[in-house]
Amino acid sequence: MYISYFRSSSGPLLPLQSLMAMSAHLRDNGSIFWLLTIGLAGFITLSSAASDKPNIIIIMADDLGFDDVSFRGSNNFLTPNIDALAYSGVILNNLYTAPMCTPSRAALLTGKYPINTGMQHFVIVNDQPWGLPLNETTMADIFKENGFRTSLIGKWHLGMSQRNFTPTERGFDHHLGYLGAYVDYYDQNYKQMSKGYHGHDFRENLKSTHDQVGHYVTDVLTDAAVQEIDDHGSKNSTQPLFLLLSHLAPHAANEDNPMQAPEDELAQFGYILNETHRYYAAMVSRLDRSVGRVIEALGRQDMLQNSIVLFMSDNGGPTQGEHSTTASNYPLRGQKNSPWEGGLRSSAAIWSTEFERLGSVWKQQIYIGDLLPTLAAAAGISPDPELHLDGLNLWSALKYGYESVEREIVHVIDEVEEPHLSYMRGKWKVISGTTSNGIYDGWLGERVTSGEVNPRSEVYDDLIRNTSVWQLLQQVSSGKRNITGLRKQASVECVEPSTGIRPCLPQLAPCLFDIEADPCEQSNLYEEYRNSTVFLELWQRIQQFARNAHPPNNKPADPKCDPRLYRNEWTWWQDEKASTAAQMIHFSWLLMGTLYSLTMI
Repeated sequence: MYISYFRSSSGPLLPLQSLMAMSAHLRDNGSIFWLLTIGLAGFITLSSAASDKPNIIIIMADDLGFDDVSFRGSNNFLTPNIDALAYSGVILNNLYTAPMCTPSRAALLTGKYPINTGMQHFVIVNDQPWGLPLNETTMADIFKENGFRTSLIGKWHLGMSQRNFTPTERGFDHHLGYLGAYVDYYDQNYKQMSKGYHGHDFRENLKSTHDQVGHYVTDVLTDAAVQEIDDHGSKNSTQPLFLLLSHLAPHAANEDNPMQAPEDELAQFGYILNETHRYYAAMVSRLDRSVGRVIEALGRQDMLQNSIVLFMSDNGGPTQGEHSTTASNYPLRGQKNSPWEGGLRSSAAIWSTEFERLGSVWKQQIYIGDLLPTLAAAAGISPDPELHLDGLNLWSALKYGYESVEREIVHVIDEVEEPHLSYMRGKWKVISGTTSNGIYDGWLGERVTSGEVNPRSEVYDDLIRNTSVWQLLQQVSSGKRNITGLRKQASVECVEPSTGIRPCLPQLAPCLFDIEADPCEQSNLYEEYRNSTVFLELWQRIQQFARNAHPPNNKPADPKCDPRLYRNEWTWWQDEKASTAAQMIHFSWLLMGTLYSLTMI
């Protein structure tokens, strides 16, 4: 009855305003019921705030090459579901990541450069007792504090030696997946061959689970993500969902059996003669199916209209060398764990009904650390300024299609072992030093085999339009999409720069590139600009970042990690107490090894 009494000159009050007005009236008249109205108003405020926030779904591939999605133009093998998402949404043509798994994931979850969190050097190997510093606030922390359900499905790789390094201690309500670098696609074991360690690494929250042993892990993770979405949707919950589906695919598995794919997937690629590459195509294809199934689940639960869906890779692919898979970043230079574009530039696409330019290629430079403040802004969240984020909020630019923000990006500054750096401001990019003694500094992964073209490429446009992804997204965001034109815009061609080919030898001197005119890093302009204001200002800025860098968190390997001490499980060994029997066995192995060594002297 009281609601009708409280009106303003502009018309009826909103229900929440009416409740507050009623509360004041009751309080002023001495009624104790004003406390109840205050509680109800608070409940409405929280519920309304949560229901206004979008669901945020990030699907992250592991070590996917820049050229390994067919929306970039390759017909060697096709990714129709990823492509349909890209053409329906916005292709992020210049999304930059860190060059390796651990620093890239740290940047995503903290919104900071790895040099500012101590995560800049290499990756966390399973036997090393370090992780993302516990004083760092994660994306999951922020979303959880603002009413989201937070779920990580898949890879973590930000620390496991202590339980408080692990996902459910870092803001995630739920985790299903593995804590370390990678696992076998079927038995979920991680083998550290150089140390003889071999243990199972797969958990549901804090509990080890063997329920999915024997099942292909890409499917296992996809099933879990679909279940998360179905459960969320079936509850008709006003609580928004933050889901990070962090795939193993197409990362190599253990060294003794790195390439693994289901037979039915493998059978589609008989036209690819190289066995390793045939397996890689099948691994990517299964990943593509996963994207399709996630979109289908969102559509089935009527969640698409209020969701943001992002697909990306954590870094470039490894064409050659350690954990190589035949991934291709061509025509970009370099590969994973290098300072070149091929190690840093991710093939990515994002979709939301909020975007005014759906079906476009966004050329704005964006860093993986920008995703935290950008997605937070999409949800109406302003991260605490005391976090001192390096990432920029580019939500408005993304929403309206602006491309005018000059972005400064510290890709890597690593002063350990092989000192090297990669830094960009606007069109200018500086590289000094390199990795692996420069053996992967070239243009790797060109598809040179003739005739190895997916037969479906002849009807490529129809293939895309017949995917469930295309059809579902068209239902909620219809509009014309020029697939052929978008595919051409998203492709990169190496044309000889107007300045000509000028070699770069980064171990001898810094290199300077105009990355807009020369995305393939063919023309080193250092000699021309070395004494100019342009280069000197860039170099001064780099030195400033280097001076203020957080020391690397890396710690030496710890033999107490040995899974044999913990029932053949990789676990938070610094918190666990190995059984007496296991300790005796471990001591016996060490003693036998010592005695054997003495007999060989």
